[in-house]
Amino acid sequence: MKDIYSVIKSPILTEKATIHNEKYNQIFLEVDRRANKIEVKEAVEKVLKKKVLAVQILNRKGKKKRSGRFIGKRPDTKRAIVRLYPDEKFDLFEGA
Repeated sequence: MKDIYSVIKSPILTEKATIHNEKYNQIFLEVDRRANKIEVKEAVEKVLKKKVLAVQILNRKGKKKRSGRFIGKRPDTKRAIVRLYPDEKFDLFEGA
C-alpha cells in the first residue's frame, strides 16, 4: 500500500471493542484487505499519533445473504486489533 491514509477504513464500535479499549488498551479497526501488520502499525502511529505495541489481524469472510430467490454475498473484510502502549489512551467517546 502506498498511501497510509487508505489503510484505515473505520473504527469498529461494538460492546466487545469498548470493553477491550478500557480493559486492555486495544483499538479495533476495519482496514484495507491488502494491508499487512506493518502497514497498519505505521498508519496508526502516523494518522492517530499513538505508539503501537502490537497488531493482530483477522480476515473475515462475508456472509451469504438471500433476497427472495437470489443469493448474494457480503464483501470479505479485514479487521485489526491494535494494542497501544500503557501510557497511550484512545477515547473515541470522550466528552460525549
